[in-house]
Amino acid sequence: MRRKDKEITYPPHIGDIIASSSVCRLAMSDDGQPYVIPLCYGYKDNTFYLHSAREGRKLDILRENDRVCIELDTDCEIQRGDDACDWSMKCRCVIGFGRASFIDDGDAKRKALDIIMDHYSEGSHNYTEKKLKNTVIIKIDIEEMTGKQSGY
Repeated sequence: MRRKDKEITYPPHIGDIIASSSVCRLAMSDDGQPYVIPLCYGYKDNTFYLHSAREGRKLDILRENDRVCIELDTDCEIQRGDDACDWSMKCRCVIGFGRASFIDDGDAKRKALDIIMDHYSEGSHNYTEKKLKNTVIIKIDIEEMTGKQSGY
């Protein structure tokens, strides 16, 4: 990271950003063409869990290239300045690099879906067999992750 004064290295602070964000952006490379999409997510033990329909461009890409980048941000707001070049963004974010794989086992899917749902709600969750069958779980094993804050 170029600006070491903005880098977050303390793991609990990175965890706070992950816990307070609501969207995970998944970046992939489709034969050299960038492709990024916002997704709901869950996070546990240095692993992100995402869900998907059984078909789609992201699945096609991930089957060909499992290398991914994720981005999450929170507490973002524009900081106005007197001059155009004095404007900035107050924000906290996390960027991670890793590899995607798919979870096919029904019990493992339920556990992954619980991790996703627990990010957004409390309580127990039920999944019909039909929903489980029609849901793909993408598991992102993080190899490297950094945090950044600006304006704090």
